[in-house]
Amino acid sequence: MQERAILVGLEVRGRAGNRRINAAGPFDYSAEESLEELSSLARSAGALVVDRILQSRERPEAATLIGSGKLEELSLRAQAEDAEVVIFDHDLTPTQQRNLERALERKVVDRTQLILDIFARRARTREGQLQVELAQLNYLLPRLAGRGVEMSRLGGGIGTRGPGETQLETDRRRIARRIAKIQQHLEAVRSGRAVQRRQRQAVPLATAALVGYTNAGKSTLFNRLTGADVLADARMFATLDPTVRSVTLPSRRRALLSDTVGFIRNLPLTLVKAFRATLEEVREAALILHVVDIGSPHAERHIAHVVKVLAEIGAAETPQLLVLNKIDLAPEGPSAAEALRRRVLAGAGAEFQPRAVPVSARTGQALPELLAAVDEVLPFDRVVAARFRFPAGEGAKISLLYQLGRVTAARYEGDHCEIEAEVSQSLRQRLAQYAV
Repeated sequence: MQERAILVGLEVRGRAGNRRINAAGPFDYSAEESLEELSSLARSAGALVVDRILQSRERPEAATLIGSGKLEELSLRAQAEDAEVVIFDHDLTPTQQRNLERALERKVVDRTQLILDIFARRARTREGQLQVELAQLNYLLPRLAGRGVEMSRLGGGIGTRGPGETQLETDRRRIARRIAKIQQHLEAVRSGRAVQRRQRQAVPLATAALVGYTNAGKSTLFNRLTGADVLADARMFATLDPTVRSVTLPSRRRALLSDTVGFIRNLPLTLVKAFRATLEEVREAALILHVVDIGSPHAERHIAHVVKVLAEIGAAETPQLLVLNKIDLAPEGPSAAEALRRRVLAGAGAEFQPRAVPVSARTGQALPELLAAVDEVLPFDRVVAARFRFPAGEGAKISLLYQLGRVTAARYEGDHCEIEAEVSQSLRQRLAQYAV
């Protein structure tokens, strides 16, 4: 059953009186636009949005964020709509959340808690669940003091998923111990991913990572290019756990393509830190495919937010292709994509000048052009002629050479095998101890 929710936004007026600042995020979003995105997040969390309230103030009110007058109005509207949860498009302090829940006698959830709830729904792998739990516990820890009986909420619904009932009832010491244990597990995951990356890098397969604002169509594009069956859903953050598949490029060489979590403005810092192991897949990629929904009225802003996150995780210098998706839904089609490309590049400056390719992941339109662009931009692993001398017992290495190279001659002499082959430079380096 869907929870009935009321959304609350705060718009802070600048001192000059003519500049409005959305308290929930960057200056280029109006409070109305921010509330619309919050509505999408709420629906993704399973809520039924029954009302929206927007407060305009010169500064946030310390005790309740929106002030006593607006709080009284909110209480009356919540009663009239029989709302079960009130969702704020703003990060609330522990004091504000406690005061609001006491005044409204309803569950109060802020933007960060809502996003954490969605991530808790989406996580499928053990790694993803650990990452979400870590983020939730870091969010919960400073909110333990003074919550009292409220910490015993055992019901379902938004804001109650994730670590589970025991974490919601535990004390600071136990939560701190749990956080330390999860961090150890994730560090092991990070080390394991590093080993997997080194193994992949030893084989002539470059990696391209799909990134983009949430709901830009990354997973649909990933499925189209690789034939995978990753969940593709219109809800935000439908894909959380990373997936890696191979794709064949027009030159007939293979590459690896990874699908990662979507970005969003003001992605909670706890999530950015928790998903460090996952985001490293992006940082270590040879090419980033930056997917953009050209039908979104905020496409340029979405691009700016993704570029900002890429810089924060150390991937700003990685080559990019701008994949302008959903041209089938734009009345102007490819011309709309070209207009967006020009606007983005004109406003981005010299530091961000990627090549742009308009496509439709849903219909498959222009995907051959995208693969050709990837083939052109993705670094080549140069093919060289080489000769190797293997001990007869190194069957696995000989098999690898036959699998990944082109053997031109093979001779067995006693307990050794000499092979001449055309191989990639990376494979030659991997078998360097046998090269002659």
